[in-house]
Amino acid sequence: MPLIMRTLALAPPLLLSFAAIAWAADPQAAAEPYRLQPGDILQVSVWKETEMQAEVVVRPDGGISFALAGDLRAAGRSVEELRTDLEARLKSLIPDAVVTVAIKQVMGNRIYVIGKVARPGDFVLSRPTDVMQALSLAGGGTPFADTDAIRILRRENGRQFSLEFRYSEVERGKHLEQNILLHGGDTVVVP
Repeated sequence: MPLIMRTLALAPPLLLSFAAIAWAADPQAAAEPYRLQPGDILQVSVWKETEMQAEVVVRPDGGISFALAGDLRAAGRSVEELRTDLEARLKSLIPDAVVTVAIKQVMGNRIYVIGKVARPGDFVLSRPTDVMQALSLAGGGTPFADTDAIRILRRENGRQFSLEFRYSEVERGKHLEQNILLHGGDTVVVP
């Protein structure tokens, strides 16, 4: 059994980092670390400081609060970036502080599938998911769905834009570039 698989088998399941899970499922997905999002639940602890352990939720504004460190921006950052920032803030009060930040639940990484699908709603992404997989999660299109006019709505840098998706082309193995990996917050619209 490879070392990473033995390590994953021994680690507490709720404290596995998203990057480790992504690596086990898809080694290429681990190249870019998971970026925290509002709604994610983190376990934060300081070694040898029993009072400095807390479960924190990334707030809708993207921040978290932690004792002695105050408010910190978490959304859009990797676990390692947040851990380093927390450790730096605590060093003046606890010189030998060793901070651990683990993702307990990936709750902020959601996509939405709406329109003429069997089960419209929001879906938590625990691994990289493309448009075809999202449609499968939603039970596929209804008989009246126009699956060649599907749109993916995405926000980046405060700007919203729309991407085309033609189901019949992808189903036939054509224009597969349309079958993009979805980002947290994306909305798949099936008219």
